[in-house]
Amino acid sequence: MSTSRQPKWRRKMAPVSRWLPGIARLATMLLLVSAVIFVSLRVAAPFLVSTGMVRSGIEDALSRWTGYKAEIKGSPGLEFWPTPRITLNQITIRQPPNAGNKLLGTIESLSADFSLIDALRGRASFHEFHLLRPNLSLTRDQQGLIDWTYAGQLAKAIDGAHQDGNAELLDPKLDAEVGAITVEDGTFNIADLSTAKTYHFDGVTADINWPRLSSGMSAVLIARTSGQDLKIDFSSRTPLLVFDGKTAEIKASLTSGLMTAAFSGLGSISKLDGLSGNVTANIADVPALLAWSGKSIPGTESLKSFSIGSDVISAANGLRFNNVTLGLNGSTATGVMDVSNVRNNRAKLGGTLAFDTMNLKPFFDAFALRLAAGEEGATPDGGPLQRLDLDLRFSAREMQLEPFALSNVGASIIVSSNEAKFDIGDSQFEGGEMSAHLEATRGDFDGGGKLQMSIRGADFGALVERLQLKGPLPLTTGSLDVSLKTAKPLWTAGLEDVNGQVVFQAGAGSIANFDVEAIRNQAAQQRFFPLNAAGDHSFPFTRAELTANLSAGSADLENVRVQGTVETLSLSGLIPLQSSGLALSGSLQATDDTRAAELPLLPFFIGGSWPNPVISPVPVVAQPAPNAQ
Repeated sequence: MSTSRQPKWRRKMAPVSRWLPGIARLATMLLLVSAVIFVSLRVAAPFLVSTGMVRSGIEDALSRWTGYKAEIKGSPGLEFWPTPRITLNQITIRQPPNAGNKLLGTIESLSADFSLIDALRGRASFHEFHLLRPNLSLTRDQQGLIDWTYAGQLAKAIDGAHQDGNAELLDPKLDAEVGAITVEDGTFNIADLSTAKTYHFDGVTADINWPRLSSGMSAVLIARTSGQDLKIDFSSRTPLLVFDGKTAEIKASLTSGLMTAAFSGLGSISKLDGLSGNVTANIADVPALLAWSGKSIPGTESLKSFSIGSDVISAANGLRFNNVTLGLNGSTATGVMDVSNVRNNRAKLGGTLAFDTMNLKPFFDAFALRLAAGEEGATPDGGPLQRLDLDLRFSAREMQLEPFALSNVGASIIVSSNEAKFDIGDSQFEGGEMSAHLEATRGDFDGGGKLQMSIRGADFGALVERLQLKGPLPLTTGSLDVSLKTAKPLWTAGLEDVNGQVVFQAGAGSIANFDVEAIRNQAAQQRFFPLNAAGDHSFPFTRAELTANLSAGSADLENVRVQGTVETLSLSGLIPLQSSGLALSGSLQATDDTRAAELPLLPFFIGGSWPNPVISPVPVVAQPAPNAQ
């Protein structure tokens, strides 16, 4: 006869199965009891909880947190389902009369969850606050901090928080539960003592998650100021240290229709010491941002867009920006930059940037803006731009200097309290080389300036063709030297205010649409004729040189000589720079004196307007023969 044996696991489970039903019955009973107690408390709460006690409790809580006196005028409302919640109306928060009676603000309605058990015990504890249409007035002191100095729980916690490395330490006696705070349709007024301005924010909506004073905090705030919507995201594991102006972990971003900016790392809201992290900023429309901020600086039209991304760290007397990616009007550069305080409350921006392609005009405009910073509506000391020194060096593979194009450029901008210089030290221009120097003089830069430019071995024929210039122009490879100066500020000087000299020299080439044979034929038949009626052949030459002196809005041509293989052209006279008119004397004569009889001297006057002037032959006055001996 065989016997059956139960598996070992079944034998072990057998005792357990005997007490499982008891456990299930006990758990069910506990759940039922809990549900009965929960429902009973909700039903009985309106009869057991004193409305006045909860109201006075929240008054005390507000007073304790702010250090001000909270007064509630409206009737409170209590809800007990699904959670106990109180709503208070017409709240005023101000200093006690004996402390100055200063108004912090008003709140149209405040709601908060409260602990029913604590309320039954005669105590009031609150969380999950909702503020409807608060109107608060805050002060930002000279150090850039919100003034929490009145003796409230928050101010005491801020003052009592200590820093241990990057951690925040708070005495448990100063700690307290905060919870979630939401703000709806608020109005904030912040008086900034350092600028003597008051900033107004309306339509404020905020969501703040701050479990305890000693814990991390995150917040999202949306507001409207000066007609512009802003969104601010902020988070920190050590918010008390942040509010106290200490260097602490911060992650913050600003988003608006005019710009976006973000920072992540270690920083302070009151100082730059100990700063370390990553910063980004993007401005889509610089003039629009300046207009919104109330600034009016001439010449910003070409400074359209700006962006920067960089690692930033505090350095001696300033900030160091590493791994910079800089965008300006669609051009992108990489490099390093630094900002430092030099002397007499002046800041200095320096660095080295490398562009692939760039447009130089915005840099010229920025150069002029820096010089003209005191011109419109600025403070008596010239404003922040006038207190900013520059020492920037940059390179570019391709550079646009409308209407010109440069390549392999090395340039620099240097501006201080007593000098302003813009240099293109080296560049390739139309197959040759170009260097330039622009300088503004005197400490306030209103004493004028000068421009020096040198071009060597450039293809001016290709330049004329690319720019589609009209008229009889030299198509040749040559050199150009320009030296100009003005006694007026650079940003206001016109052509009539410029003095200087232009020197042009070239080798073999030709002058388009200047047919010397046809000119001689027309001169023999006509008293005057337009240049385009004298043929369309070019005038080949082996050497050309020109010197022009600029003064009082005109160019005085002297020593203009274009030497051809057969004939030589000479010119002199005035060219008004404000118009396209001409007033020149010229002549054609044989290059080789032995051919003077075949090609006699032909003097003429050039008038009319460019690019089709009128030529009027001038009779040759016969020289009397010398007296015979």
